[in-house]
Formats: sequence, C-alpha cells, structure tokens
Amino acid sequence: MPAEDRQREFRREMLLASMLIAAGLAVSALALTALTARDSRQIAQATPPTQSTPGAETKPPAPSEPGTTGQRPSDVPPQPARPEPDAQKSGAQPALPPAPAEKVAPPIREK
Repeated sequence: MPAEDRQREFRREMLLASMLIAAGLAVSALALTALTARDSRQIAQATPPTQSTPGAETKPPAPSEPGTTGQRPSDVPPQPARPEPDAQKSGAQPALPPAPAEKVAPPIREK
C-alpha cells in the first residue's frame, strides 16, 4: 500500500473518531442541560412517605427491649440430648442421631 493511501486511510479514521467523540460530548451536554432545566424539587421516590397510625398519639410507647447479659438463664436446666433408658422404652426418640463408632488406626511404626 503506497504512503498516500495509508495517509488517506489514517485521516479518514481520525475524522471518524473525532466525529464520534464530538457526538458523545454533544449528547452529554444535552443530557446535563435537561437535568439542570428540571425542577430540583421534583425527586423520584420509590416508596410513599410513612404516615402515622390513627390514634398513635394516645397509645403508650412500646417497652424497650431488655438488655442481654450474655449469661444462660439459671432457672432453666439444660435438657439431655438423649432420653433416659426408661423413656426410650416408652417410645421417646433421641434428639440426636447415634454417634459414629470410634475409628482406630494401627499404631505408626517408627523407621
């Protein structure tokens, strides 16, 4: 390809690129002017504003949540995971499945 053809191709591509950039800037400018021309008090809202329940002024406020101490209550004894043998005979089901059998490997021999 001769040098003149390459130069013509380069100029044509540069002209196309500059036209695309100018068009993008023009669209951006139009969008910005449309945004600034709108009334700024008109804002899109996804949900309607909350309204008070009728008669809320006369209702007493809800009690605050009790603080947790991180301690287990001492008045409730822990329950066993497995029922006693006589309860099992009467049909009580254990809360947990039976434990798997212990796996024992042969001792490791030293070299």
